[in-house]
Amino acid sequence: MRALLNSQYAWVQASREVLLQYCASLSEEDFLSEHSVFGRGSIRNLLVHIANTYEFWIGKQALNRPIDFTDYSSVKNVHQAVILFTTVDKLMDEFLNSLENDPCAEIAITLNERTQSVSTLKLFTHVLTHEFHHKGQILSLSRQLGYIPVDTDIVR
Repeated sequence: MRALLNSQYAWVQASREVLLQYCASLSEEDFLSEHSVFGRGSIRNLLVHIANTYEFWIGKQALNRPIDFTDYSSVKNVHQAVILFTTVDKLMDEFLNSLENDPCAEIAITLNERTQSVSTLKLFTHVLTHEFHHKGQILSLSRQLGYIPVDTDIVR
């Protein structure tokens, strides 16, 4: 099962790579410009928010690591976003290696001062679907800025 989850995350990484290469084609101004119609404001902020979600759920909750969450303003260009996702990949590698053969094992998480039990598979699914949700927002925002989005689907 762990091999299956590693494969699935590799597909996510490949899709993310396509997105980050596309983001590198955007002007720096468009990458950083704030747009209130999108929850996190800018393409950069959406990317950092995706990384923050991995930091929170995988780093802090699943791996019990003290996490200094990445501040939006600390990422000034796509190259720095690529570096940020390298740290996300390291967290995910550690998380996936910790699963051994039971991805359905329950772990305790705390959200809004309430502790609950959730399977590691559910947590894994949560961060991946969250990334794809915001990836769609990034592509929609870029379209509104006049760009032609690329296909970032896993099957393309």
